[in-house]
Amino acid sequence: MTRVLICGAGSYIGTHIAAHLARFPQTYQVAELNVQKPFSAGDFAGWDVVVHVAGIAHQKETPENAPLYAQVNRDLALNAARLAKQQGVRQFLFFSSMSVYGLTHGHITAQTQPAPVTHYGQSKWQAEQALCALQSDGFQVAVLRPPMVYGQGCRGNYPRLAALACSLPFFPQVKNERSMLYIDTLCAFVRRLIESGRGGLFFPQNQAYVCTSDMAKQIALCHGKKLRLVPGFGWLVNLLARRVGMVDKLFGSLTYDRALSIDFADEPQMDFAATIRQTEVGA
Repeated sequence: MTRVLICGAGSYIGTHIAAHLARFPQTYQVAELNVQKPFSAGDFAGWDVVVHVAGIAHQKETPENAPLYAQVNRDLALNAARLAKQQGVRQFLFFSSMSVYGLTHGHITAQTQPAPVTHYGQSKWQAEQALCALQSDGFQVAVLRPPMVYGQGCRGNYPRLAALACSLPFFPQVKNERSMLYIDTLCAFVRRLIESGRGGLFFPQNQAYVCTSDMAKQIALCHGKKLRLVPGFGWLVNLLARRVGMVDKLFGSLTYDRALSIDFADEPQMDFAATIRQTEVGA
């Protein structure tokens, strides 16, 4: 029996991981820890694995809230890891982000160096460095840098795109590629990572890149709509992308090199259209 503590009760990713592991009751015992109150003595005692998903994101960044990002995304994770190590936890999984690269478009390879430009990205990168310094033979630190995670009830850019796909009669046809990650695929990856007991840097993603226009069309189909994709708007999208960050995030190309995602690549994945159906209508 492997005892897994999800650090960050009620989080989108953490709740799904807990539910996924609960499907294997003979193998895993799972609980979630509320981190909105100070850690207590013994919070991590007796647990084999800590999955740290607590953090803040999807908030408007200002100069005034930079310390809050550091406090929650960096300091909280570091405090949890130190206590976990002291209390005998053997593996610590930390959820970082693609944002550590500071890119809204591009192709990320093993040679691409982190260069965060947001409070969120900077706090995650600082946390990564501090956590990796804690690694030892008896305490493995695994850092995950997922791309955009989507699934039923997700937050961020996906629901914005879904709203557009369901309300517009037509949609610009673009030829972009984006790395994305379906929530169930992520949960299966985490289970395999826990089974391995490994530390290191990991890049889970869907097996195929996603085109924004194709995704919008799939979303519309789930709701009985036939979304017309209109070519010839590439120039306008490119122009807006230079000026509007949200447009770049939706229509720009941003991918992880496939070679970064070879870990547990044998794990079966649901095809993309099916993941969209599950996300939109749960079937």
